Parts: sequence; structure tokens; C-alpha cells
Amino acid sequence: MILSDKKILAEIEKGTIKIEPYNRNCLGSNSYDVHLGKHLATYVDRELDAKKHNTIKHFDIPEEGYVLEPGAFYLGVTEEYTETHEHVPFLEGKSSTGRLGIDIHATAGKGDVGFCGNWTLEISVKQPVRVYAGMPIGQLIYFPVDGEIEVKYNNKAGAKYSGQINKPVESMMWKNSF
Repeated sequence: MILSDKKILAEIEKGTIKIEPYNRNCLGSNSYDVHLGKHLATYVDRELDAKKHNTIKHFDIPEEGYVLEPGAFYLGVTEEYTETHEHVPFLEGKSSTGRLGIDIHATAGKGDVGFCGNWTLEISVKQPVRVYAGMPIGQLIYFPVDGEIEVKYNNKAGAKYSGQINKPVESMMWKNSF
């Protein structure tokens, strides 16, 4: 079951869902539109190693926009900071984004109960496309949880992405034991 607009509003009132900045016009019938933040990043090295800390370089999207290129991989960030304390948030691309050939996540569209932060986007494109800071990029949908949560993500020891800042965050796979 997905939360409706009225239920999302009720949860915002209760404080179980937080979206900053919040704009009522971004609330759809069962989702909330999020926007591309001004910061992008790319990995410094062409070859990435899952056991090593792969560094990224940040840059800002200029006012005239930035052209994303196929074959490149970008990390972006949502303009919105969110907190979700009783629901499972999912981030999906908007249909208008998809129709420009922009994928906003490779695999990480699901958040956890207790996620607090800006969402890092895993962006790739099918053909060159100019993007702009503040453009609608995705939509959050919320699912209720069946059962009690033992440990929320923001209280979990070793939560690698808790409290993400408003800049893209690189993979923390290297922190896992394997």
C-alpha cells in the first residue's frame, strides 16, 4: 500500500515524515516531487575497486545548466532533505525525467525507516542532456511498515549513509567486510 496525499500530509503534521524545503505544489496524489540539487560529483579514477575508498570530485551545476554525457556516471543529490521515521521511502524518477533518457538511480531507490538526509542520485543518461539545479528529478513514495522496527536506520551502528549532507556521497562499500 502506498500513502496517499492526505496521508503524507498527516504524517508530515505528526513529524514522521519531514521534507525541507517543503512546497505544497510538489505533493502529488500519492508522491512528493524532489528536485536536483546544485552539486554533482564524478569518481576521480576510471576504474573503481569495491574494497577501496573511491574518491569523488564535486562540482556545481552552473546557471546555464550542465550537459551530462552517455558513458559517464554522475552522483547527484536532491535539493530536499528528508526524514522518514515510520515508513519506507522509495525514490523513483519522474516520467518526464525518464523521457529525457535520465536514470536517477542504478539500484538504490529504496530508503530505510529512519533515513535522514539528502538523497544521493546515481545518474546516467542515454544521450547528452542538459540539466539544471532545481529541476524536478524524481518523486518520493512512502510505504507503511508491517510490524515494529527494532532499530531505525539513523540509530543503527555502522549506518554508512545516515545524515547525508547536501552533496553527493560516494560508495561506502569499502566499509563492509568481505
